[in-house]
Amino acid sequence: MNKITNHMPTAELQAIDAAHHMHPFTANHELAAKGARVITRASGVTLTDSEGEQILDAMAGLWCVNIGYGRDELAEVAARQMKELPYYNTFFMSTHVPAIALAQKLAELAPGDLNHVFFASGGSEANDTNIRMVRRYWDQMGKPNKHVIISRKNAYHGTSVGSGSLGGMAGMHAQGGMPIPDIVHIGQPYWYLEGGDMSPEDFGLMRARELEAKIEELGEDRVAAFIAEPIQGAGGVIIPPDSYWPEIKRICAAHDILLIADEVITGFGRTGEWFGSQYYDIQPDIMTVAKGLSSGYAPIGASLVSDKVAKVIDSGEFAHGYTYSGHPVAAAVALENLRIMEEEKIVDHVQNEAAPYLAEKWHSLADHPFVGETTIVGMMASLALTADKSVRKPFKAPAGTVGYKTRERCFANNLIMRHVGDRMIVAPPLVMQKSDIDTLYERAVKSLDEAYKNVKDAGLMETAD
Repeated sequence: MNKITNHMPTAELQAIDAAHHMHPFTANHELAAKGARVITRASGVTLTDSEGEQILDAMAGLWCVNIGYGRDELAEVAARQMKELPYYNTFFMSTHVPAIALAQKLAELAPGDLNHVFFASGGSEANDTNIRMVRRYWDQMGKPNKHVIISRKNAYHGTSVGSGSLGGMAGMHAQGGMPIPDIVHIGQPYWYLEGGDMSPEDFGLMRARELEAKIEELGEDRVAAFIAEPIQGAGGVIIPPDSYWPEIKRICAAHDILLIADEVITGFGRTGEWFGSQYYDIQPDIMTVAKGLSSGYAPIGASLVSDKVAKVIDSGEFAHGYTYSGHPVAAAVALENLRIMEEEKIVDHVQNEAAPYLAEKWHSLADHPFVGETTIVGMMASLALTADKSVRKPFKAPAGTVGYKTRERCFANNLIMRHVGDRMIVAPPLVMQKSDIDTLYERAVKSLDEAYKNVKDAGLMETAD
């Protein structure tokens, strides 16, 4: 058996990594020169690297380790399932117990009539499923021209060609021929930098009504669906004004457009409700889930489908699926994860204890001279870095310059806090205790202090014209 805990020296691990491992979203030649940080163990909310440093993971991995690290129950369930049935597919009129049980459990937990589950290995695959599903739905409804899917700029829906096209990330679209045809984008509800002199409420309505304008421009007979995250996660934890989602719901209903809620990040307790759709009363036709479904312990995702859509899709063959759709080990791990969340009342812990305390600490960061605004829902929060607290303007330096410098100070202080442009974001494990939040806050303040000094010393404390 390979020895993982008793590992070779860090420099050797970094050299092998640089020689053979191509990292996602990384300029690998730059990383090779710097050397990757090698994570070797984790427990609760804390990571340990190959040098023995203890790191507070305020991003829950990639928004996913909701129940925290080191839960032996999930490892034991995975081992038991591997011994009993390590793999079988759900093609060819076959099924297995873990997929059956997990589909039933998701139908029980999901809001509204989302009673049907199409499994995938992650959010990107599930959103690719959604592209095909909504187009197949309208084909079967006798409206084959309803093919266009509307999304938002700065949205994140995955990185495959299909899901990456649904997303509105300009940097991704610059590579690989995206977006594919019949996917279009409207503005995001980002009041802080894009709201100008409008009130948040008026801005939220304006951005929602861009959907109606786009439908009218394209023709209602051509538009199949609108997809959006309840709260934009990778886009910077962009929390929409309260006026936004009610208007989006009205527009979709008025124009016979399917509504897809991408809950890969907001699902499974992140907002203080089981789903962000409950937080905002969205009532989607399809919901995308992944990440927190297994707390990242096994790769799994799914599309949760309404009775209305499933009835049409199920009336004929849907020529779509994945080798690992409903993988028995991943499904068993997800079931155990959901059992723990329910029995330990983790969503209640978020709503009543962790999130209110995190909000208190997080909003106090607004007093820092480097911070323009703080926003938070549940256990996902962001702050805007600023050169001038009196105005809502970006830095003169290219977007992300200041954010990156701040992230580097966070990492140096053993805090995983991510930057998106010049916003700093956190989405910690849902099981965080008050003492963990105190540590997060202390390290965040220290990092902001150091970054503020560095940015001033570098002459970057200037706003754009």
